[in-house]
Amino acid sequence: MKPNFKHIILFTMLLASPFVNAQFLTASDTSESSVKRYKSIINANKEIVDFIEYSLVQKGLPRHLRNLALIESHFDRNITSGAGAVGVWQFMTSHANQYGLSEQNRNDLYKSTKTATVSLANLYKKYNNWVTVVAAYNCGEGNIAKAMSAANSTQYHVFYKYLPQETINHVKKYLNACFATGELQSVLSNYNSSRMNTVFLVNGGTKQDNGGLSETEINAGFSLKVIADELDIDVDKILAWNPGITEELQNKGESTLYLPTDLMPDFLLRKNKILTRSIKEGIK
Repeated sequence: MKPNFKHIILFTMLLASPFVNAQFLTASDTSESSVKRYKSIINANKEIVDFIEYSLVQKGLPRHLRNLALIESHFDRNITSGAGAVGVWQFMTSHANQYGLSEQNRNDLYKSTKTATVSLANLYKKYNNWVTVVAAYNCGEGNIAKAMSAANSTQYHVFYKYLPQETINHVKKYLNACFATGELQSVLSNYNSSRMNTVFLVNGGTKQDNGGLSETEINAGFSLKVIADELDIDVDKILAWNPGITEELQNKGESTLYLPTDLMPDFLLRKNKILTRSIKEGIK
């Protein structure tokens, strides 16, 4: 099945829906105190923020990346972390050297910001979504590669559990900051668009080495029988593609669902319907 333009538009609408966003990623702290705290830090550093945003726009990057400096350093150019990261962008020596930024210039706002924009642009070319970029900026590309390998997935909401807790918390802070600045939906839409592109890749998704399977996440509310019925396939096939999924749904309440690439768009388009039907039939 080749997705036509109408199919892709509908699929994009589904991925952008609040249901999909809430299932994978969202802000963990939307309290008034949290919003005020982030906004007050931005307002107290207006000149620095303006320069950072200007530099981001000049590089073709979104303004919300200013929130990375916000959570990294609170825009304090003289701060040094316990691990030895320095400046507004908290560059470690090795990261700085990779982009030609000297150790002494890590706390130079202008030089470090220019370096950060190049680094962030390169990370985006590699990962194609800002959530993974923020994680990689914190823990390094090597740790991201290890997590992806362990989870057998390139999608953050699947592999994040294999990352250092500090990085997981860092991403949460970033999403909270973006909520405070009114940019969370933009970040989540970007992430979901990246997921859509993964599903429509030639040979399908991130499981190219496993018979052309694509992946998504489901919770225990989904009935495998209803999924099979809606997709007009045998439930035995779903079980064959997903060994151990029944036990994982029962024990953890959630699981990765693997489907052939040509079936995944149909499942995602009907996901809300499948869940609603699963719940109704489960109550009977």
